[in-house]
Amino acid sequence: MKTYRIGVIGLGQRIAHVLAAMKEVGWDLQVVAHADPAPVGASILAEAEIDAGRNLPDAKALLAAGPYDLVMIGTPNHLHFEHLNLALDTGWPVFCEKPIVRTEDESYALARRLSAGPPPPLYIGLVMRSMTIVREVIARCDSGQLGEIVSIDATEHLPPEHGGYLARNWRRRQEWGGSYLLDKVCHDFDIFGRIARARPARVASFGGRRIFTAERAGRPRTYDNGDAAYALRDAGWMGANDSFQSDMDVTDHQTAMVEYANDIRLTFHANSHVALPERRWYVAGTEGTLIADLVRNRLMIRPTLSRSKPERIDYGGVTADSHNGADQSMARDLLATLEGKAPFPVTPFESLEAGLTVMALDQALDQRTMIDCGAMWAEYDAALKGR
Repeated sequence: MKTYRIGVIGLGQRIAHVLAAMKEVGWDLQVVAHADPAPVGASILAEAEIDAGRNLPDAKALLAAGPYDLVMIGTPNHLHFEHLNLALDTGWPVFCEKPIVRTEDESYALARRLSAGPPPPLYIGLVMRSMTIVREVIARCDSGQLGEIVSIDATEHLPPEHGGYLARNWRRRQEWGGSYLLDKVCHDFDIFGRIARARPARVASFGGRRIFTAERAGRPRTYDNGDAAYALRDAGWMGANDSFQSDMDVTDHQTAMVEYANDIRLTFHANSHVALPERRWYVAGTEGTLIADLVRNRLMIRPTLSRSKPERIDYGGVTADSHNGADQSMARDLLATLEGKAPFPVTPFESLEAGLTVMALDQALDQRTMIDCGAMWAEYDAALKGR
């Protein structure tokens, strides 16, 4: 088996977990070098018995020390555009964590670059595309089993320890992460767009910060059994000490509404501090209904005019991070792609469209108005044509 020489730009916690999953599913890999002034993911690699390689001063130095069979980008979101451009210049395969970029301008600029020639070997970690349950959801929707899709209702509700981590981690700041929705659920909106097979035409959103605020700093910090409620893990790069007294400027809860160009309607509700965690998609069609419970890894489907018991599929393999084996599935997908056996399940262009969708929602939130997405898509399409 080929040994894959890997260079890592930004050895954070997330990219370290992806590398651990790659080893777990059978990759023969060598992390030759990484570039990170504070590699908080190094301990995760050590636990997986993966050597982190040389620590080089920056991305340019790392790329100069190539060649690599794969460059992996795990830096904070505001650095993705810069590091993607540097890595793409080499022509080597590149894996980048979601979101692909942080801003509209970066999206248009990257679209121009990616469409200027043959598709580069660029793979974006929209991990939900690799989940078995998600593949089945897409297949059932594509098969026509639900008839015409009419509406979708979706959620992502996080327990206090996860929300508290986000309130301390670099993702708490727009300048680094972009927004709560962009960092956390751009891959949900990738799937919604895939199910709808259309782009958003109009969007609206409401949200804010009412949970992780200084006014609530005196609340209890433990569960009723004594477990710490807001100390999930090391907050990492630029971490804050306290979830309730940080300089957080992203939302801690948000709702969104999307009307797609083909008249499919979507509602989405996210909250980062709940007692009953949930990530659920309710897809209603003219001929059937589907519920995907991504926390419990269960699928339920029933025809609209049936009174029999719904079809139920329990995929098992539930994990604490609710990815339920998706990291391992994505690692298999990436290996199969590099070996020329199968295309990666999501394209960079689909990743850009998912990001732009969320950016439009955040614009609607900030401007307190409904946004017509026509101008955004026109600019994006012009960028795809090199204009």
